[in-house]
Amino acid sequence: MYYRGYILIRLKVIGSEWKVVEKLSGLKSTESEEEWKVTYATPIYGGWDVIVECSFSKLKDLDRIVTFCRVDKELSQWIEETTTLMGSKNDYNS
Repeated sequence: MYYRGYILIRLKVIGSEWKVVEKLSGLKSTESEEEWKVTYATPIYGGWDVIVECSFSKLKDLDRIVTFCRVDKELSQWIEETTTLMGSKNDYNS
């Protein structure tokens, strides 16, 4: 069973939207005890610049994705702020 989460990203470097999307698209767990992946990422209009959809089986897996966005060398240069939303039911078939 998987949960669905969304990470909204505000950039500090305008024009880096597609770099962020490219870096996050297809990202998935490499550790055997983790089960998560980024299922979609795209630039958006409005107060946020990029939205990232991910699926995960445990809350700690979502934390792993958010932490990656905040500490990765390249991403941390482009991203100013994130906020994370999570679905309340584990009904996402991945």
